[in-house]
Amino acid sequence: MAQLSPVLKQATPVVATHGEGVNLYDADGRRYLDFTAGIGVTSTGHCHPKVVAAAQEQVGKLIHGQYTTVMHQPLLTLVDRLSEVLPQGLDRAFFANSGSEAIEAALRLARQATGRSNVIVFHGGFHGRTVAAASMTSSGTKFRSGFSPLMAGVQVSPFPDPGHFGWSQEETTAFALKQLDYTLQTLSAPNDTAAFFVEPVLGEGGYVPASTEFLAGLRERADKHGILLVLDEVQTGWGRTGKFWGGDHFDAKADILVTAKGLASGFPLSAIAASNALMEKAWPGSQGGTYGANAVACAAAIATLDVIQEEKLVENSAARGAQLKEGLQQVADKHDEIVDVRGLGLMIGNEFRDADGNPDGSTAAKAQQEAAKRGLLLLTCGAWSQVVRFIPALVVSEQEVDEAAGLWAETIDAVL
Repeated sequence: MAQLSPVLKQATPVVATHGEGVNLYDADGRRYLDFTAGIGVTSTGHCHPKVVAAAQEQVGKLIHGQYTTVMHQPLLTLVDRLSEVLPQGLDRAFFANSGSEAIEAALRLARQATGRSNVIVFHGGFHGRTVAAASMTSSGTKFRSGFSPLMAGVQVSPFPDPGHFGWSQEETTAFALKQLDYTLQTLSAPNDTAAFFVEPVLGEGGYVPASTEFLAGLRERADKHGILLVLDEVQTGWGRTGKFWGGDHFDAKADILVTAKGLASGFPLSAIAASNALMEKAWPGSQGGTYGANAVACAAAIATLDVIQEEKLVENSAARGAQLKEGLQQVADKHDEIVDVRGLGLMIGNEFRDADGNPDGSTAAKAQQEAAKRGLLLLTCGAWSQVVRFIPALVVSEQEVDEAAGLWAETIDAVL
């Protein structure tokens, strides 16, 4: 009998039969608060009626129209609607299926547009599991080990993570920028460097926000040296951080923006956006793919944007995120093992460390598993898996946040 690969380890024992909003249900009818959102994917919650209706209607019209062969209306409408939310100047889009694919598309565009081979990424960043994307990932060895050689031309520079270095945000940012200059001087000359790739908030790296000064420093160096700045908004986009784009918190200006996850409420769809002047530098035939811009996924993305705007989900993300962070901080204040509660909007991490100050992935795992037993589904992240992350759908209510915070308090009391 065929079975799933044995290396696919489930984070929870739940076998879901259906979902609604932030709730999942198993075959016995037990309800779980899903604060994973499919790793930040189900932005409008499970089976939002408007997303379901849009997908159902589209399935009856056209499921797949390969978009370098024929155009279809959901794609044309989605491109038009993106102008409402994309940062100014980013007026051309290319669609793919996953975040990794979009990252590789951004990489290809950056190299072709600049004629340069190297890229600089930042320690703790996660950009995907495909070969090029994994070569650019440094959030954990599990994403890049065992299939070397990886892609050449990637240099890693420090990300301003105050918790890791033990310094203030200001000191850490100054150090990170100084080391970036050193990287440009010693490892990747500016005229060999096509792009900087950076997440506004580290995802798999531990839910660590960047800073305004750091991203401004990247922009300054990019402009000085003709380097492109690529913002990886795969996890931080579409309202996740309490602003539509994570970079909006830091006044960041990207040359290429990468998005996926919450874009289509669970349907596989990703995209890169750039200016026309930059996008037209891509070589003919370098952009394409069989399933990119699938008609049903595009219809779901349009409905997702409608719901985000009509239900003011970006604002809800900010408000509920502040409420959740306050509730989690109250728990952390009672337990020395939780050394930090951080994040933006509905992207919040709780970092565990042991009595010696070392990252404590073991206790984080126990807390994550105990929470699942109590009906609260969570995930871990961080280099040592020492961070338990809360990423509920943007439709989460005030009552559901209070319930989750209460379950977390019970969880921590049971584990510590």
